[in-house]
Amino acid sequence: MKKTIKVVAAVCIDEQKNVLCALRSPDMSLPNLWEFAGGKVEAGETPQESLVREIQEELGCTIEVHELIEDIVHEYPTIIVNLLTYRTTIIEGTPKAKEHAEIKWVPLQELRSLAWAPADIPTIEKLLD
Repeated sequence: MKKTIKVVAAVCIDEQKNVLCALRSPDMSLPNLWEFAGGKVEAGETPQESLVREIQEELGCTIEVHELIEDIVHEYPTIIVNLLTYRTTIIEGTPKAKEHAEIKWVPLQELRSLAWAPADIPTIEKLLD
């Protein structure tokens, strides 16, 4: 039986309607695909707490977590991912790619031009609805 992991991701949108996108590095699973930054929910954490911690670790900035955008269950060949995406805003610091190959701000309407990790696609569809 496949293991299900609960993960969270931050959909950071600035005042100009640009969205923060992160490129998975070549040595991560799903290499060279774009995603919303985030990570695993650890035992004893709320999804919101883990998202604040993960973004601090991955991007070196502090976020505020707002409403849930999408709750997705995506089955990959070896694992099932339950991905919760939240609308967030950066309240302190400037994001830097610590674990990702690259991060960039992409205009909302151009999100579909990137090659996304499959679990992130429903969130993009919701944002562009």
